[in-house]
Amino acid sequence: MRYISTRGNAPELNFEEAMLTGLARDGGLYLPAGIPVMDTAEIAALAGLPYEEIAFSVMRPFVGDSFGDDEFRAIIARAYAGFRHTARAPLVQLGPNHFLLELFHGPTLAFKDFAMQLIGQLFQAALARRGERVTIVGATSGDTGSAAIEAFRGLENVDVFILFPRGRVSEVQRRQMTTPAAANVHALAVNGDFDDCQARLKDMFNDFDFRDGVRLAGVNSINWARVLAQVVYYFSAATSLGAPHRVVDFTVPTGNFGDIFAGYIAKRMGLPIGQLVIATNQNDILHRTIATGEHTKHGVTASISPSMDIQVSSNFERALYYAYDQDPAAVAHEMQALQTEGGFSVSQGALQALRETFASGRASEDETSATIAAQREATGEILCPHSAVGVKVAGEHMGRNPMITLATAHPAKFPDAVEAATGTRPPLPPHMASLYERAERVTEVENDLGALQDLIRDRIAK
Repeated sequence: MRYISTRGNAPELNFEEAMLTGLARDGGLYLPAGIPVMDTAEIAALAGLPYEEIAFSVMRPFVGDSFGDDEFRAIIARAYAGFRHTARAPLVQLGPNHFLLELFHGPTLAFKDFAMQLIGQLFQAALARRGERVTIVGATSGDTGSAAIEAFRGLENVDVFILFPRGRVSEVQRRQMTTPAAANVHALAVNGDFDDCQARLKDMFNDFDFRDGVRLAGVNSINWARVLAQVVYYFSAATSLGAPHRVVDFTVPTGNFGDIFAGYIAKRMGLPIGQLVIATNQNDILHRTIATGEHTKHGVTASISPSMDIQVSSNFERALYYAYDQDPAAVAHEMQALQTEGGFSVSQGALQALRETFASGRASEDETSATIAAQREATGEILCPHSAVGVKVAGEHMGRNPMITLATAHPAKFPDAVEAATGTRPPLPPHMASLYERAERVTEVENDLGALQDLIRDRIAK
């Protein structure tokens, strides 16, 4: 299996190389040169299997010879051993034909654990074999950072730096990043928003002297291994409801487009997915794009669903690559326009291709709070605000197919928003009960590339 850049001007890599590289050197994102397809019998055989076995079957074709079968099975087993539900990603019924896919049973209570716990094990195995050490830098709107720190803390072969927007994540999200004591992890509070953090991360990757000097690696959703790990729960959920003999729809609350793009890959692999519904909060660039064809930044507005407060959705570039019929020049042109002009118009053909796969909707702050309250009253289910965005939008797209809405985080990660909507403050699970009592360790830094690079060089030199 070979991996190519969406912008067409970077070396082809194998799976391990693409994983360790993260962002391609031409600024593009890596994708498999071809997407393996599972036939009906292969998909049907997944029904009823443990999550780890489904993960092996779905991901194995993408790994190639980077990891042997026994090694890869052991990595998967270690990745999900710390999850606190034996189903890993259980389904809960909300109503007739509507199901909630709970993705918050991992160690940091968010869907990012599915990818990050796996990628941590993959990195450790690959780096130990190579005898190498890397510097991981990530940008987060909340959940990626804590998941990365949890996955990589204490590992011998990596230093981890996580950039998050100061004052724009929940207290639980912040404390999950700032309280781990492992010397190899560093939480950096940037004076800016998430798009600023993500932009500085891309700047570091595009500064090849810095990139090579610190052996920079990335674990944001730009990393293909992250997307691949998320493909698995689409298969586990759909086969639980009758796939491949039954078409299933999915609604995905998303900001950076990685989680829903994983669903697109699952569909390309042969999983019978009908609708893939993009659910956005008031920072609705993705919904506006599908509705109008105009992909234009309007600025980021803080919300009660902060992990979706994004206007530059990195993984949308991967969707554009396929919408533009795998034309890297067209993708590079649009990405340049986004950077220099603040947006672009999707061509008519590409927009039609996007609309054939994706539907979309948005939820205002009031609608999000109302959905949290309504679900608590109707079902007893307590939703985090991101999951509530998904449930609200899913209700507008219900049809004959079962609808699965992805619940991306535990409600206790956003207690203020949940309490305001329901009058009840959701408690942290027992294993995290002492979170508010732990000492924090964080460095505030300006939204300045040079300052960030100097800090990282200084920390890894010690």
